[in-house]
Amino acid sequence: MNDTIEEIKLRLAALTPQDIQIMDESAQHAGHAGAKSGGGHFQLTIISPTFSGLNIVARHRAIYQALGDLMSTRVHALSITAYSPEEL
Repeated sequence: MNDTIEEIKLRLAALTPQDIQIMDESAQHAGHAGAKSGGGHFQLTIISPTFSGLNIVARHRAIYQALGDLMSTRVHALSITAYSPEEL
């Protein structure tokens, strides 16, 4: 899954993040239907000026757009916490 984490970070670079933290929680979901198909479970915390003025839905959309096909292939579940720098 380290390759997937690196690919997530690479794609999220388009959002000019100040900080990204990604935790692979796939082991906690062993036996889950998504785990059987090879998709991982991840927890993401991201801080980006791109999120300034955006609501939660718009932030999530920006993240999903940046991740593209990873969401239908290598990522089964993604828990997102997204902040703009001024929120910290």
